[in-house]
Amino acid sequence: MRIAIVLGCMPSAREWQPAQAHAEALLAVATEHGFARYVVLGAYFRGWALAAQGQHVEGITQLRQCLDAWRATGTEMSTEEVLAQLAEAYGQVGQVAEGLHLLAEALAIVDTRREVLGEAELHRLYGELLLQSIPDVPAAEACFQRALAVARHQQAKSFELRAATSLARLWQHQGKRAEAYELLAPVYGWFTEGFDTADLQEAKTLLAALS
Repeated sequence: MRIAIVLGCMPSAREWQPAQAHAEALLAVATEHGFARYVVLGAYFRGWALAAQGQHVEGITQLRQCLDAWRATGTEMSTEEVLAQLAEAYGQVGQVAEGLHLLAEALAIVDTRREVLGEAELHRLYGELLLQSIPDVPAAEACFQRALAVARHQQAKSFELRAATSLARLWQHQGKRAEAYELLAPVYGWFTEGFDTADLQEAKTLLAALS
C-alpha cells in the first residue's frame, strides 16, 4: 500500500527536484520491505533526476546499474525507457556516440512490439543528439517529424509538445519562424493546466521568441 501511495505521488517528467524526493521515498519504502523490483524502480527515478540536475556521473552510474538490475529482475518498466534516459544523460556530458548507440538499441526493441508509448520520445532524442554531434540537420528533422507522427497517432500530447518544440526550434534556426510558430502554437494551446512544468515553459519561451 505504501508503495502504491509513493508511486501515485510521482510528479510529471522533468520536474526534477520533486522527482528525486519521491524516488528517495520509494527507495526507502522498497528497501525497508525488501521489494527488489521497486528498489530498482526507485533507483531509476533517482538516477534520472540526478543526471538531469547536473550530477551526471552519479546519475549515469545509477542508471547503468539499474539497466543491469532491470533485466535481472524482470521489472515491468520498459527497458527502452532506461535506455532513453541513459542516452539523454550521455548527451548532456557530450558523449553523443554512446547516446546514439543506446537509442538505436531502444528503437530496435520498439520495432519488436506493436506499439510503445514512449516511441516518439526516442525519435526526438535521436534527432537532438544528431544535431549535437554532426550535425546532420536533414536526418534530425526527419527524426522530429517521425516523433510528431507517432505522438499524434498515439494521441500522446506531452510527447507531441516535446517533438513540436524540437522541430520548431530547428526551423527557427533555419529562418522559418512563421512555420515554426504555426506548428507549435496549436499544440501548446491544447493544454489547459500544468503551465509551470518545464515542457510548457520551454514551449512558451520559444513561442514568444517566434512571435
